[in-house]
Amino acid sequence: MEEFVYIDGKKYRRGYTTGSCATAVSKAAVYMLLTNEKIDTVNIDTPKGIYLSIPVVSSEIKKNEDTGEIYSICSVEKDGGDDIDATNGIEIFAKATWVYEDEIDKTSEKFSFEGDGFCVFSGDGVGIITKKGLSIEPGRPAINPVPQKMIAKEVESVLKASGENVLNDKNSLDNRKKVIKITIFIPKGEEVANKTFNPRLGIVGGISIIGTSGIVEPMSDDGWKKSLSIELNMKKELGMDKIILVPGNHGESFISDRIGENSSVVRTSNFLGYMLMEAKRMGFKKILLAGHIGKFIKLSAGIFNTHSKVADARNEILIANLALMGASTELVRKIDSCLTTEEATDIVYENGFGEVFDIICEKCKKRAEMHVDNEIEIEVFIFKMDKTVLGKSKNAEKMLDSFRK
Repeated sequence: MEEFVYIDGKKYRRGYTTGSCATAVSKAAVYMLLTNEKIDTVNIDTPKGIYLSIPVVSSEIKKNEDTGEIYSICSVEKDGGDDIDATNGIEIFAKATWVYEDEIDKTSEKFSFEGDGFCVFSGDGVGIITKKGLSIEPGRPAINPVPQKMIAKEVESVLKASGENVLNDKNSLDNRKKVIKITIFIPKGEEVANKTFNPRLGIVGGISIIGTSGIVEPMSDDGWKKSLSIELNMKKELGMDKIILVPGNHGESFISDRIGENSSVVRTSNFLGYMLMEAKRMGFKKILLAGHIGKFIKLSAGIFNTHSKVADARNEILIANLALMGASTELVRKIDSCLTTEEATDIVYENGFGEVFDIICEKCKKRAEMHVDNEIEIEVFIFKMDKTVLGKSKNAEKMLDSFRK
């Protein structure tokens, strides 16, 4: 693997996903079960076309003295590279053992999938899906389709390399077929899951085995966007046709203070434009936007990624709107010297120009509706850090009322 990438002139180290980790430990555990040999590293291919050699952190081959069962257990450590990742450093395990095929309980919520000569279950620390809208049906382990394919490919390669008769050799005299049962477990998975999006997505009991490429690209927004989009899709699966979009915690708290906890709220982070287009794609009809002035003043000027590294023209946008209202040169210079929008709002009100925030809300509404080709009705609230309403579009209160329980 090409270990480093360059982003905005800086050097970052790549990593690998929980899906790659689960694939590696599954392959290693099966290999040890079949050969009775421990290994130090395990090699896998990834959907991105990058070949990985992953160190095996721990490995054991044991025999259950009561049953005579031989089984193998091994682990690898998740390496997220230089990406900001709650699962970085977590140890992911797999256990492999022989079982009779007719004793596999496919109705168990721990059953994930099966292949030719093997089946995969989840253990402690791997989340269970509880809501619709994800790529796995409710009541199954959060082991996503791409990691399932990766595991199947690598395990089947080990079985094939071990000889065509390896499975037949394990069949009993009464013709009961044996297969290899792989159990993936993550001792700290439930603890770490609380730091991820899983609780919001209805994934309980642990983390998800995910990854569409097998590789973690550092500082990439793609995974974050996908998590946000998944939550939006889950709301649609519940039959919702209107939604409340907020950038983050402050927006959620703002809505909660006014109408109580509401299941229609979805976070956008800085990706307002992306989430608006996802809402359009999914067929939502109405959207209420609620955000802090520091974020939404950018939206009013057509900036749909509100991260400061993308665009930071907060003072300039506010100054332009105040100038159109007839503000003095002295006032706009005061605004220009402000370090935060919070400081600027106080000066705006002191000088009698509070109406500018309603104007900004109407501009946010217009920009957002244009962004989705006027296919969604949108209303907007803007507030301060203390959750005081600064401004609102004309029908924002009416739309907010429609979300009340």
